[in-house]
Amino acid sequence: MIILGVDPGYAIVGFGLVEYKNTRFMTLDYGAITTPPGIPMEQRLQMIYNDLCTVLQQYKPDAMSIEKLFFNNNQKTAIAVSQARGVILLAAVQHGVACYEYTPLQVKQSVVGYGQAVKSQVMEMTKRLLNLSKIPKPDDTADALAMAICHAHTAGSRMNIQNLGRSRL
Repeated sequence: MIILGVDPGYAIVGFGLVEYKNTRFMTLDYGAITTPPGIPMEQRLQMIYNDLCTVLQQYKPDAMSIEKLFFNNNQKTAIAVSQARGVILLAAVQHGVACYEYTPLQVKQSVVGYGQAVKSQVMEMTKRLLNLSKIPKPDDTADALAMAICHAHTAGSRMNIQNLGRSRL
């Protein structure tokens, strides 16, 4: 299964692609889509959409894992990130990619095994699980790879439960 993890934003969108097969990970690609400050929001959204479509066309992932948003005190930022998240979801759906949402707590639990883990612990475990020589930069990229790992662990559990149910029939 090829999984695209996405850390949504409007200035930086982190993405990470992993293949998960037989409980093993292989990192396919990772990086960040960046948009310059000072240009109209609709142009930034178009850049995010176009660049993500390129990634989707190149790798043809089976699933996309994206962070479930929670609203903090800065409503202006939350609205802008929500708009970016919308074009990200649109791109995935238009390319036939199933989308899955996870909270930061779920990602921490899945990657580190502890829902109250700090960011540095998640990044270090992401590096180890993917056998990377260093933690990817910017942080949004490492976060996106953690999102992909979370989905692999969660989807694997779902598949195992489904297979157990089938074997009883």
